[in-house]
Amino acid sequence: MAKRSASVRRELSRDDETFDVPAAVLCACCGQPDCAGCSAASDEGSGVVAIVPWERPIGGVWSRLWATSRATTLGAETFFATIPDGALPTAMRFALLAETLAILSMIAALLPLIALALPSLALELARNPAARASALQWLAIGVPAVTVWMVLAHTLHGAALDLGARRQGARPERRRALRFGLYACGWDLMAGPLGALAMLITGGTKGAEQVLSASLRVPGKASMALLLGVYALHPDAAERARRAGSIAALALTIASGFAAIALAIAFS
Repeated sequence: MAKRSASVRRELSRDDETFDVPAAVLCACCGQPDCAGCSAASDEGSGVVAIVPWERPIGGVWSRLWATSRATTLGAETFFATIPDGALPTAMRFALLAETLAILSMIAALLPLIALALPSLALELARNPAARASALQWLAIGVPAVTVWMVLAHTLHGAALDLGARRQGARPERRRALRFGLYACGWDLMAGPLGALAMLITGGTKGAEQVLSASLRVPGKASMALLLGVYALHPDAAERARRAGSIAALALTIASGFAAIALAIAFS
C-alpha cells in the first residue's frame, strides 16, 4: 500500500510538472513575461500608462485632442488632481493646437456678425484687393500672436499656482504646474464656438449647455484640484495659494498684453 501511494504521488508530481505557472506580469504588446520592452522608452509620455488622452500612442489627432479637452473641462477635478509628470513639448503641442483652433473658430463665428454690423467695411473688403490682402496679412500675424499669448497666459497661471503653493509650504512641482497651464488651454477650445458645436452634435443642446456652464467654473475648480491633489495642501492653504496665484497670473497676463499691443503699434 505504501509503495502504491508513493507511486501515485510520483505520477501526480510528473503531471503537475507539465503545467507552467502563469507569469504575473506580461507584456501588453507581445504577451511574453520576459520582454524587455517592445518599443523604445520615450520621454514623450507620462508613465507606464498615459492617463492623458493626448499622450496616448493610439487614436487620431482630433480624437485625442477632443478627449483631452473634454477631460480638462468636464472632468477638471479628476484630471488636474492626478495630472502626471511628463514631457513639456507634448503638452505644448496640445496647447498650441487647442488655442489655434479656438481662435480660428471664434473668428469664423464673428465674421458674419461683423459683416452685418459693418456692411460698408465688408463691401470694401469684397471690392478692394489691397484691403483684402491687408486684412489677410493681419490675420496671418494676429492669429499666431494671440495663440502664443493665450498659451503664455495659461502657463503663467500654472507657474503662479506653483509659487503660491510653495509659499504655503508645499514641495515644488514646477513641471506639473506648467503642464497644468498647457493642458488648461483645452478650456478655451471647449468654451469656444468649435467646442460648443461639437458638443451640440454629440450631446445635443444639453451637452452644449453643460460645457458652457462648466467653462465658467473650471479655472477655480481645476486650480483647487491641482493644489489639493498634487501639492497635498490643506483646503484653507490651497485657497490662499489659488487666490494669490490667480492674482499674479492676471497681473502678468495684462502686462504682457499691453506689451504686445505696444509692439504691434510700434511696428505697424
